[in-house]
This record gives sequence, C-alpha cells and structure tokens, in this order.
Amino acid sequence: MDETSQSDSHILHAIRQNLASCIYGKQPEIELVLTALLAEGHILLKDVPGTGKTVLVKALAKSLSCQFRRIQCNPDLLPGDITGVSIYHPPSDTFVFRPGPVMTHLLLVDEINRATTKTQSALLEVMEEQQVTADGESFPLPSPFLLFATQNPIDFEGTYSLPEAQLDRFMLNFSLGYPDAALEKKMVISQSKLHPLDQLTQVATTEQILQLQNKVKDIYLDDAVAEYLVRMVRATREHPDLQLGASPRASLALVHAVKAYAFLQQRDFVLPDDIKYLSPFVLCHRLILTAEARMQNKTSKSVLQSISQQLSVPV
Repeated sequence: MDETSQSDSHILHAIRQNLASCIYGKQPEIELVLTALLAEGHILLKDVPGTGKTVLVKALAKSLSCQFRRIQCNPDLLPGDITGVSIYHPPSDTFVFRPGPVMTHLLLVDEINRATTKTQSALLEVMEEQQVTADGESFPLPSPFLLFATQNPIDFEGTYSLPEAQLDRFMLNFSLGYPDAALEKKMVISQSKLHPLDQLTQVATTEQILQLQNKVKDIYLDDAVAEYLVRMVRATREHPDLQLGASPRASLALVHAVKAYAFLQQRDFVLPDDIKYLSPFVLCHRLILTAEARMQNKTSKSVLQSISQQLSVPV
C-alpha cells in the first residue's frame, strides 16, 4: 500500500472511530454513512425517536469540521424557509437573496414527512443538482453536500408521505435500531457524565473528502459485474409482485454506492458481493408492491432477495 492509500485509510479509520464513539455497536450503519458520503449520495433514516440519528450526523460534522444545519419540519414550514428568499434592499433598490439552511455541507431534515408536499418538493433541486434557484438565478451549494432526512415510521398523524420522485433521490435508506442491553448500559454509564460529542475533534477536512470522492470514481467496475447490476435492477421492473420497479437513477445510485463501498474496503474494484449487500439499502425504498403482494405480507426486501437468488453471479 502506497503512502496515499495509507493516508486515505488513516482518515477513514479516524472518522469511523469518531462515529463509533458516539453510536455504539452500529459499525454496519457507519459504513453506510461513509458510503453515501464518498458516493455523493443522500440518506433517508426511518427510525423511532431517540435512536441517535441526530447524534450520528453531528458526529460526522464535527469529524469533518464542516458546516451543519438542522431543519425541524412541520406543516407550517414554507419552501423559502428551506431554500432561502429574495428580500428587497431599499438603499440599492434591488432584491438580495438571503440563503436558507440548505446552504451547508451537512443538512439534517428532521421528520421530513411532517412538511407539506410543496415544501418537500423544494428539496428536489437541492438533492439532484446541489443548487438553489431563486428569481431565475442559481446559487450552488457548498461542496461536499450530504442530506440526511429522518422519518418516524410509527407516527402517521399530521404527516405527508414522500412521493416516489422524492424517495428516488435518496441513495440509501436504513434504520439504526435499538442497541442491545450491554451497549445500552455502556451508553448510560458513559454519557451520565459527559456527552461523547463534546470530546470529538476534527480528523479530516472538506478538501480531503472531495479528494476521496474523486478517487472513488476511479474504482474499477468490470463489464460482467456491471451487467449483473443492471440485470438485478431490471428484474425489479418485471417482477409480478412489484407494481413499480427501480428506475435508471437507481442503477446509477447503486453503481456509485458499490464503488464507494469497495473503496472503504480498501479495494480498487467492485465485487458482485458488494452489489448483493448494498442493493437492499439502495433499491427497496424505490419499489412499490402490488396489492396482492402486500396482502400476502411480502416486503420489498423479501422480493429483492428472491430476485437476487435467481440471478446468476459472475465469476
């Protein structure tokens, strides 16, 4: 391993340690966060309150010493409250754009389904093109930019379901879940005196993250592995239990994700196993089951698993 690779590994290891010191026993989820960060994707966290979602995002922000903003969604929230608005400036007789909280590196949109569909749609351009348009003028977001959105899967009162077009913009969807008894006891004891976020220090810069993102793009994807990935995605569009399969955007998201994941495993090539592992996190929230499949208690994950089992894996 050359010095550059050793430096990259050291940076990623330090970020992992920082996140693990705040969120106990969630190494797979931490790998998914780093995957999205390096693949320039966005994350949807569906989980009950109090499982550490906000702490995870704050720990990542402190590790990179980058800008962090949080939006608490509610039905009164307007699109301009997120993206920013143009305000008339009398001395210059012009309108001046006042940027909203999206102008940041890490954005946490808490309980996104509590915002109205009009406000939710304000995030589409932000997530897809990393810019805000106001009065015909576009304003680029800082780079890198990573959006975390949370949803409470239990509470449905006063919520607005995310449309398929919005869900399709999220690269990864997963949950943190509850810690086991031993880890929860460790958390209670350790945080009774000092919160772990207070002890975190910067271990990487935004410039270093941008360099890592560029290196991820050079990860090798063999034609046979790419064909396997495409066959998996296309199979979701033809499966009888699915009313809506994954889009071509899902194929691209899966490509970027598996390249980033391979880079995290210190490989310069993608394996079919990377696709099998990440496909549930990338594809399941983009799939819509038929009414018959739902009546049979099938899930998107079980349908995708059956598709994966039927596909021949390239050697």
